[in-house]
Amino acid sequence: MLVKTFQATSMAEALRMVKTELGPEAMILSTKKEKTGGFLGFFSKQVYRVTAAIDPARKPAPPPAMPAAYRETPVRERTAREEMESSMLAPLARELKDLREKVDVLARRGEEARKEDTPADGDQTSGQQESGFNLKNIPRSDLEEIKKLLLATLTKSQEGIVKTVEWPSADITNPSEAPSGEQLLPEGSPLARELAKSGVSTDLIRTIIDTLNALPPQSESQSINGRLGETLGRLIKFAGTLKLKKNSPRIIALVGPTGVGKTTTTAKLAAMHALNRGNKVALITMDIFRVGAVEQLKTYSRIMGIPLEVASTPKELEKAVEKHLACDLIVIDTAGRSHKDKEKLDEMKSFLEHKIPIEVYLCLSATTKDIDLEEILHRFSIFKISKVVFTKIDESESLGNMVNLLMKDNLPIAYFTTGQRVPEDIEVATSAKLADLILREGV
Repeated sequence: MLVKTFQATSMAEALRMVKTELGPEAMILSTKKEKTGGFLGFFSKQVYRVTAAIDPARKPAPPPAMPAAYRETPVRERTAREEMESSMLAPLARELKDLREKVDVLARRGEEARKEDTPADGDQTSGQQESGFNLKNIPRSDLEEIKKLLLATLTKSQEGIVKTVEWPSADITNPSEAPSGEQLLPEGSPLARELAKSGVSTDLIRTIIDTLNALPPQSESQSINGRLGETLGRLIKFAGTLKLKKNSPRIIALVGPTGVGKTTTTAKLAAMHALNRGNKVALITMDIFRVGAVEQLKTYSRIMGIPLEVASTPKELEKAVEKHLACDLIVIDTAGRSHKDKEKLDEMKSFLEHKIPIEVYLCLSATTKDIDLEEILHRFSIFKISKVVFTKIDESESLGNMVNLLMKDNLPIAYFTTGQRVPEDIEVATSAKLADLILREGV
């Protein structure tokens, strides 16, 4: 689909330019009147911009060169992302073309009906009949009225494109009144395909697209990544930067299945606050079962210069917490437990039932399948999960499973981890970052 914008001092002249350049088959996608030039708002001139589209296969031969005053406004070369966005116009252009053809057919049939002779007596079934009525029996004034109504419908459809596809001119604030995703971003659109390729479920793709279409107008510089990020920000809870308290520590315990990277994430979170933000941090580990787990955290704590406590019973955990109540942040590493081992999960729950509030963060691997993520979340819900951390982003080829879980279960996400480096490979989860991950940028 070839899309071009024309500028002229009058709407009639702009439409002539469209017809000359793209031919009579061109579809008008948007019209805009604006002022340009001038100084401090004075002496500006009014211009008309018309955006039109045509299938390259139908484009007529290049016309003779136009006078310089009527030449098309130069259009910069579009990026691949902009090409993807413009390709979304193709289904709309086809629908409008079909409607225009129906108008022309009706007009031709009406003209043919008027030219035919009145049928002989008794031959009431002869002549033109279409769809259960005889066009010859419809007065010319009625046919003209029908044509006007159809043309009015066409015009409204074109205006709908201006309001929905041309985002800067849109004014959609109520999602319930917004056009459906079927109009703007059908299932076969590039964005829908990217979401599906990433593993986002079909029903959630429709929700994402409908929400995106209902967003307020975008700025000219906003990309499809920005629009998707803004959409995800409305559909998913993002915890944001961890806010520390003034007179008591924030106490966070990381729980999750075996092998999701809890110990490394504990060290990253501690380093983020101790080294990068200058907070007073303490580490506690309950993972006395995995070989090398305590030594691994000891090494990190020594490098960072922060204390580490080991707790093998609920009482020891309570004492360790009370010992470091002067800290800004206490991070607790727990032992990995299979989500199918209810006995071990109940045992760990007894550790975390502390008189001082402990926030439980569930660590999940981005490499885990949707069905397993749902089951893990269900089994670990006995801990009253506060937030979610997704690990191993760098090891997963598709990240739609994260979107599926977060949208369906409405849990806030706190962090992404993207590698083994401490503390570099951890960041606060944001909707913009999630959009980039889904579209495979910055992965």
